[in-house]
Amino acid sequence: MPFETISVVGLGYIGLPTAAVFASRKKKVIGVDVNQQAIDTINRGEIHIVEPDLDMVVHAAVTEGFLRATTEAEPADAFLIAVPTPFKGDHEPDLSYIESASKTIAPVLKKGDLVILESTSPVGATEQMAAWLAEARPDLTFPQSHGEDSDIRVAHCPERVLPGHVLRELVLNDRVIGGMTAKCSEAAVKLYKVFVQGECIITDARTAEMCKLTENSFRDVNIAFANELSIICDKLGINVWELIRLANRHPRVNILQPGPGVGGHCIAVDPWFIVSSTPEEAKLIRTAREVNDDKPQWIVDKVKIAVAEFLKNNPTETVKDIVIACYGLAFKPDIDDLRESPSVQIAQQIIAMHSGKVLLVEPNISELPAKFESGALVATDLAFNEANIHVLLVDHEVFKQQKPNSGKIVDAKGIWG
Repeated sequence: MPFETISVVGLGYIGLPTAAVFASRKKKVIGVDVNQQAIDTINRGEIHIVEPDLDMVVHAAVTEGFLRATTEAEPADAFLIAVPTPFKGDHEPDLSYIESASKTIAPVLKKGDLVILESTSPVGATEQMAAWLAEARPDLTFPQSHGEDSDIRVAHCPERVLPGHVLRELVLNDRVIGGMTAKCSEAAVKLYKVFVQGECIITDARTAEMCKLTENSFRDVNIAFANELSIICDKLGINVWELIRLANRHPRVNILQPGPGVGGHCIAVDPWFIVSSTPEEAKLIRTAREVNDDKPQWIVDKVKIAVAEFLKNNPTETVKDIVIACYGLAFKPDIDDLRESPSVQIAQQIIAMHSGKVLLVEPNISELPAKFESGALVATDLAFNEANIHVLLVDHEVFKQQKPNSGKIVDAKGIWG
């Protein structure tokens, strides 16, 4: 059947761009979210997140009547679930958001509908989602019980886009399509081909789930190598940035750049989904996660050393007189996304340990999130003038264009030296 009405559940950093791209192809899109403020913002033709060009696409889609947001599920031909999958306990995946989304759409499902799980998920989550749907709608049949003859098609199709380039990558990147049956995959390919110019590659649901986790675990392991190398080089008195530049001149070596840790909603999270499923086997993946999770504390320790050196060189000053500035809170350059950001963790630790003033510089946000009980959000120039210790955490473009003229620098990204 043709997909004329598409419902996207979860209007965040993935769901809203996906909904907007479908709407730009003249499809009727119903966005569903629990956040009333986000719903109201979208229905005004505005956006509640930062993503280049998304505001124009959403405004056009809403104005032309192809995109509408609501808190209640409505009938559609295809449902895309793009809700978070956070942790609970000791890095255990929390599927409650997926369960809630499933129960939200279940009452409006009809024979022939397609349900796609886009949320990054542990292996088996798509089957679990199908089980929740089947429990809620015993009058319909699903792939796990009726195979190719099921009333409802179910698939897992993970996103693989880069914040800051989401609209372009949604269209151009290849797409992994993991249907619970061949007909499920076929239906999902037909849906995505509405806008995807990349190749749609078919596999089964479990392999599709594992593919996304594998991609981000691969990157996490490589980042961990760079981060561990930076700690080793610091102990040996070697400039890690120069070392990596030299080593990368080898034709088959491409070492990544170290940083304050790993953030974002994917790389810092997805490897734990593999570890939670296979704790005895995922030794390297677990170790890489631990290396990257430990890096923020190493940066905080460097700040403590900088404070001690400042007091040694300025014996008339006290700790309360020292002003520390942290530059960058986002999890990667030139975006506003603070999710799982090691820079946030570092800034909060500095605020907690330091009795003096702490200035926070993040040019991509207008106010600090509630999780910051103290700390002042200030402009770059003010921090340059006031701070005694400058902690560079994110290599935003604006920070590459200027640097402090005085004070001690703790540089996690190697751009200020």
